[in-house]
Amino acid sequence: MPEAIRYAVFPVAGKGTRFLPATKASPKEMLPVVDKPLIQYAVEEAIAAGATNLVFITGRHKRAIEDHFDSDLELEELLREKHKTELLDVVHSLVPDNVNCIYLRQGEPLGLGHAVLCARAVVGNQPFFVHLADDLIDAETPCLEQMRQLYEETGGSVIGVQPIPADQTDQYGIVDGDPLDDGVWRLRGMVEKPDPADAPSNLAVVGRYILEPQVFDYLETIERGAGGEIQLTDAIAALLVERPVRAYRFEGLRFDCGSKLGYLQAGLHFGMKHEEFGPAFSEYVRGVVAAESS
Repeated sequence: MPEAIRYAVFPVAGKGTRFLPATKASPKEMLPVVDKPLIQYAVEEAIAAGATNLVFITGRHKRAIEDHFDSDLELEELLREKHKTELLDVVHSLVPDNVNCIYLRQGEPLGLGHAVLCARAVVGNQPFFVHLADDLIDAETPCLEQMRQLYEETGGSVIGVQPIPADQTDQYGIVDGDPLDDGVWRLRGMVEKPDPADAPSNLAVVGRYILEPQVFDYLETIERGAGGEIQLTDAIAALLVERPVRAYRFEGLRFDCGSKLGYLQAGLHFGMKHEEFGPAFSEYVRGVVAAESS
């Protein structure tokens, strides 16, 4: 049986320039979708898949992420004095007691592959999750847990993918593979942001990975790729020559919260299904739509 996955890596060092000025002093991962920041959704998904060590690859101006998951004794005492026990429980449950938060600095902005490589000293010779908080996925079974179940059956590395319109392949890493089961492919190759005419498929890599530790060796030795950065896609393309890598089409609804439109769509979706005020908000949205249509 494959080794259990206990580490989840969160590359959170990006500048978030598409959301300026909102991200000038606050990390994009702390942008809220209804009442939780994006990074909280990411952490909850990783924990649900069995991760007990959360490795955040950070940069300058990312202290808010560390503060979010740290204890705040003054806030807890204030909530206790005001008898706001439900909110106190929410604060206490941000990270369970058996889960460790580890923060590492990415000294240079050399791309996603470099950010993942920064985790090597902590992860060591173990398989690990990589979760990109920009990709918010609403699924009955969390996306990483779906992938973990496949990994448990097959071993190797697993890459989360999603079909996209053919004219958008130049915005994603695209996989080339042979179908195995429904929604599963054995990879032959990966290409970073190919022109639509050159794309081997319309299956795009989204921000979910299960990677074997051998990928670190390739991240250390590959040449810089697109944009002069160390590309995770290039390292995985080299890894699959040696080790099995599978693409998995996850079940669920994905929102690209790295774009303003995707972020707004996520807020609408999660707002309408919120257990406290979802029905009232849905009624409001229907009223707005009706008014705009009349």
